[in-house]
Amino acid sequence: MTSNTRVVVIGAGLAGVRLARRLGELGTPVTLIGEEEHRPYNRVLLAEVLAGRYTPEVIALPAPAALTRARVTGIDRGARTVECADGSKIAYDRLVLATGSNPVLPPLRGLFTPDHELPVGVHAFRTMDDCLGLSEAVRPGVKAVVIGGGLLGVSAARALAQRGAQVILAQQSERLMERQLDPSASKLVRRHLGDLGVEVHTDLRVRDVRCVGGAVRSVEMADGYALDAEIVVLACGVHPRVGLAQTAGLEVRKGIVVDDELRTSDPHIHAIGDCAQHDGNVYGLATPALEQADVLAELLAGRTNARYTGTRSLTRLTLAGQTAFDLAAFGETEALPGDDVVQLADATRGTYRKVVVRDDRLVGGVLVGELGTVGALARAWEGAEPLPDNGPLLHLLTNDGGS
Repeated sequence: MTSNTRVVVIGAGLAGVRLARRLGELGTPVTLIGEEEHRPYNRVLLAEVLAGRYTPEVIALPAPAALTRARVTGIDRGARTVECADGSKIAYDRLVLATGSNPVLPPLRGLFTPDHELPVGVHAFRTMDDCLGLSEAVRPGVKAVVIGGGLLGVSAARALAQRGAQVILAQQSERLMERQLDPSASKLVRRHLGDLGVEVHTDLRVRDVRCVGGAVRSVEMADGYALDAEIVVLACGVHPRVGLAQTAGLEVRKGIVVDDELRTSDPHIHAIGDCAQHDGNVYGLATPALEQADVLAELLAGRTNARYTGTRSLTRLTLAGQTAFDLAAFGETEALPGDDVVQLADATRGTYRKVVVRDDRLVGGVLVGELGTVGALARAWEGAEPLPDNGPLLHLLTNDGGS
């Protein structure tokens, strides 16, 4: 690529901003297009804004100078232009889709008004506008129902409780954060929420949203039981935002399919972050998005030996406040027949550590309460090397294991 190559990035989230910044550092000009009115921000920290711990300014990202605020409505692959809602067109030589993901809106009766809007009091929790709208609605004693018990639902429920709301968390499956945690760790998360006053219900499917005068009043369960609600938070997961790619005729499966050079089925278009699917994986996490941005920056700057081969990423959740709570999970947290498992638990202190070993390799682990050893464990897991013969696992599970 030459210095005259026009690189356009659609999406001003973590991945897009990281890519634009790295390209700027490498001397490659770039145009970054973002549709939100707010400064680019770290979406991972929205729950801390909702809890009142951070202001929006604290989680803002250092945006590159070449930030264009526009909503892209189409891609003309033949002309190599992107079309914006205001009628303008932006030409590219290389286009990068960093469009992120959209919240999953569950198929509940009464969820939308006749104008296809969410009723007053019902909030998704994905953008800064979602966060600010929810923050305005929260007051001490308000009745809030969070639908979804994954990472986002747990974070939202805790933030609302910190703001003084009466919070009920409704999870359809049998335990909280089931994608990341084993049953023992999940119980500790549930206990922590309970200590904050959050009422947790699992194996509970929400069927209906009841409204009066366009505002939510209750949610009804599949068994007919109703929960009073002045606020409902939809935390049912996300799905890759792939509409632009699909309309442009790019290959899309779970996400926008990319190769090791993060190229789509059109060699002039790349995709990174939550919207991208690499080697069958849609990560939906910050670390892979940042790694993809770094690799693509090298490639677009002309360093042709860079490749993205996947990310072994851990999930980490730090819930700060008067009752701090930390957890980390990586790899396979549930053992298979024949695996070796080492666990340390302290019910009094609410700490729990577990690692799973298969064929002398660390394949996964989960830590709750004290994360002093997470660095050493993550390095052993990421390296995928055989563990030494002198039995270091118990050592790794203690604070002496290093960080």
